[in-house]
Amino acid sequence: MGEYRLGDAIRNFLNKSSLKNGVRAVQIENVWETIMGKTIAKYTDKIQIINKTLYIYTSVGPLKQELLFQKATIIERVNEAMGDKVISDVVIH
Repeated sequence: MGEYRLGDAIRNFLNKSSLKNGVRAVQIENVWETIMGKTIAKYTDKIQIINKTLYIYTSVGPLKQELLFQKATIIERVNEAMGDKVISDVVIH
């Protein structure tokens, strides 16, 4: 049996696990304010990833419209912040 660093072992586990999207969603939530700004972060209720699609939940109508216009920018910023192509689409609820 080979030796692994703890971080490598956790990464390998998450890559093979169904927990991967949940962990990435939490990572995105942690940098969401930096990526999108304080106002958008304040009115974002929930972030979820399902099959490379980022679901953003908000109850503020004008914010939904603004986020729809910024879909390409959101994808670019999130992927850049995560250092990998984590998402390929955004759905606003």
